[in-house]
Amino acid sequence: MHPMLTIAIRAARSAGDIILRASENVTRIQVDNKEQHDFVTEIDRQAEAEIINILKTAYPEHAILAEESGSHEGNDYTWIIDPLDGTTNFLHGFPHYAVSIALKHKNNLIVAVVFDPLSDELFTASRGDGAALNGKRIRVTNQANLAGSLIGTGFPFKAQQQKYLDAYLKMFKDVCTNTSGIRRTGSAAIDLAYLAMGRLDGFWEVDLKPWDIAAGLLIVKEAGGVVTDLGFNDQYLESGNVIAGNPKMHQALYHLIAPHVTDNMK
Repeated sequence: MHPMLTIAIRAARSAGDIILRASENVTRIQVDNKEQHDFVTEIDRQAEAEIINILKTAYPEHAILAEESGSHEGNDYTWIIDPLDGTTNFLHGFPHYAVSIALKHKNNLIVAVVFDPLSDELFTASRGDGAALNGKRIRVTNQANLAGSLIGTGFPFKAQQQKYLDAYLKMFKDVCTNTSGIRRTGSAAIDLAYLAMGRLDGFWEVDLKPWDIAAGLLIVKEAGGVVTDLGFNDQYLESGNVIAGNPKMHQALYHLIAPHVTDNMK
């Protein structure tokens, strides 16, 4: 196993322990509003601090990009961290949230971990070595047609995302009427991990942050999937707009979504 992946797993599991303990008494957790419909808890901050401490102890020269504490300067290696992807779910006891950790070297994602502490499912990948769930190799589905497919997505619910809502609803209508179903778990990291191991056939979403998707995207690619932005390019970390699936499903989803892409989504 890649040594940096080993450290990332250690950090994810340690953060997961913090989250699990806190989940037993959510009503006593301090909650702050970052902005309308977007929350942060003391558990997000504690889990993030634990992750950063473990990563910095092992690799003190590495840079950090974390959801709650922002950028920490370093060298050409950058850890991209979401300590609790699905905070709203966590606060409601809705059992879909995860720790997401990725490592980027210059412009390449090289290590990824998505850890669901409730189900003890550990999704991992390292560049060129494939993807795994709890150590067992995983692959995207071979679903070839939209009919019969199950697609993941996320709604543009934040105040600053309302400018995308009309275009997104048109995308949603076309995907909904051409597939067997759409699922919204409330965690992009989990959606992408599920895509990588075959629980979903495709995924799309707009205006995500790097920490929401970095780990999941590498896991999808290492599981044989295709990932692009809405313009069929590779600027998904910069734009936050993502289409993903196995090669045939990605192509089919793209053709449904592309007619509704507006200038502010490019």
